[in-house]
Amino acid sequence: MTTQQLHLFNGLYLVIFVAVALLTRATIRRIAGALAGGAVAGVLALGSVAVGEDARWWHMAIDWEPYYLTLLWLDFALGAFIYLITWRIARRFGWRGLVVIGILFAVLGPVRDYQYINRFPQWGAYAPGFAPILAISATYIMLLAVGHWVMWLVAGPAGQDRLARRRWETV
Repeated sequence: MTTQQLHLFNGLYLVIFVAVALLTRATIRRIAGALAGGAVAGVLALGSVAVGEDARWWHMAIDWEPYYLTLLWLDFALGAFIYLITWRIARRFGWRGLVVIGILFAVLGPVRDYQYINRFPQWGAYAPGFAPILAISATYIMLLAVGHWVMWLVAGPAGQDRLARRRWETV
């Protein structure tokens, strides 16, 4: 992936983040929580890429220079719009909703990543076998759980949000 492509993705993710923040009626505290969760998840994602490279589960065409890594981290961090969405899910369905989302991420994450690599083979390659698939699934679950947890630390519990619907309240 080139730096120009990273700039394009960062711009796209910023637009999506703003749109999701508006659509979910996110408060400043929730936006800060999502960005904090995205920032931590970005560090974990870069670490996961390095671990996968070392284990030879995959090889990504990454320039391990500070400027490039900063752009890539920013790309992951701006994916924080996911945490605004999972926040709404947690607010409505509780931990069960998050478990369902975690399962979806674990199943669809490898499918998404393999489609990207098939579409853009110059970005990298995955090793044969089931180990890369399991590693990708574990990474998606880890990023979801840690990012959402950091958001919870900053913004507080989703169920106590002022927009949360209580079971005893009518629709």
